[in-house]
Amino acid sequence: REREREREREREKRLWFPHTSDDSCGPFCSPPARADSTFKVTMVPGDGVGPELMTAVKEVFKAGDVPVEFEEFHVSEVQNMASEEKLEQVLTSMKNNRVAIKGKIHAPMEYKGELASYEMRLRRKLDLFANVVHVNSLPGYSTRHNNLDLVIIREQTEGEYSSLEHESVSGVVECLKIITREKSRRIAKFAFDYATKKGRGKVTAVHKANIMKLGDGLFLQSCAEVAELYPKIKYENIIIDNCCMQLVQNPYQFDVLVMPNLYGNIIDNLAAGLVGGAGVVPGESYSAEYAVFETGARHPFAQAVGRNIANPTAMLLTAANMLRHLNLEYHSNMVSEAVKRVIKQGKVRTRDLGGYCTTGDFVRAVVANLRLRPVI
Repeated sequence: REREREREREREKRLWFPHTSDDSCGPFCSPPARADSTFKVTMVPGDGVGPELMTAVKEVFKAGDVPVEFEEFHVSEVQNMASEEKLEQVLTSMKNNRVAIKGKIHAPMEYKGELASYEMRLRRKLDLFANVVHVNSLPGYSTRHNNLDLVIIREQTEGEYSSLEHESVSGVVECLKIITREKSRRIAKFAFDYATKKGRGKVTAVHKANIMKLGDGLFLQSCAEVAELYPKIKYENIIIDNCCMQLVQNPYQFDVLVMPNLYGNIIDNLAAGLVGGAGVVPGESYSAEYAVFETGARHPFAQAVGRNIANPTAMLLTAANMLRHLNLEYHSNMVSEAVKRVIKQGKVRTRDLGGYCTTGDFVRAVVANLRLRPVI
C-alpha cells in the first residue's frame, strides 16, 4: 500500500509540474557548460557599495586563480544609467551566460512614470521566481542566538510586488496583490525539493490567511497540497507577525521557511540581523534556466560609498556559492573557508561586526588565507 501511495504521489507531481523534473531544485537550474578553460559570468555591481564589493570579489578570484571571466555592466536607476537598451544588454548577457552575480540596484522612491523597478523587471524577464537565503551563524562571531541554520525561500515574481497600482479617485490609491495557484505550487515544490536534497526535515509556510483569506488562503492551500506529496518532510504553517516574533525569541524551531514576496523581503532582513546583519548573509535567485547570485539582505549602504568600510563577507560568500553552482567545488571551498577563517580569527573585522578594519584590510586577510586548511 505504501508503494502504491508513493506512486500516486509521483503521478500527482508529474501532473502538477509537467515542465520540471522530479529532482529540479536549488540549484534549480543546471550549471552552464564550461567554455574552454573558464566560465563566463555576468556581473552587475549595482548601486551604493556594490562596485566596491565586486572589486573585492575580483581581487579574491584573481588571487585564487578562479577560472571565471566577468562581463560587467554598470546599471543604476538613481544615476540615470538604466535605459531600455542597457536592460536588454544585461538580459542578453544573463541569458547567454545563465549565471550572474549582482549588487543591489536601488529603486528611487519617487514615481517617474514606471512602477516596476529595474530589479523587478529583471526578475520577471528571467522568471527568477525562487529567492534562497541561507541564514547561518559564522564561526567565531557570537550573537544572541548562536549556531543558527535556517533557510528562507521567497516567491519573488508576484504578490505585493506586481507593480499594479493606480489612483482610483483623487487621494485614493489601490495596490493589487497577485497570488496564483501555479506560482504558489511552484515555490512550494521548490521548498520541499530543497529540503529533500539538503537533508532538512521541516518546511514552514508563512502567511496572513487569517486576514487575507482568498489571496494568502490560496497560497496556504497550495503549500498544503504540495506538502502531501512529501510525507517524509514535516509541514507547518505560521502567521507572518507571529513568525517575526518567534524568529527573534526562538529561531531554532525553524528549518526551511517558504513565503510570498513581501513577507520574504521582511524575513530575509530580520533573519540577517540574527547572525550579524546585511553584511554577512549570502543569497541567490533561481529560475528553471538561470541563476543570479546576490547578497541575502539587499541594501545599497549608500552612506558608506567611498569610505572603505563596507563588509564584503556576504558578497564573497555569495561568490563562493556561485562557484559551487558552476561545479568549481575546490575554488568555492577555498573562498568560503578563507572568509570564515578570517571571521573566526577575530583579528580583522569591519565596523558592522565591532571592528575597526577597512574593506581592503578584510580582503587582504582573505587573500592571505586562501588555500589553507578548512575551518573546523
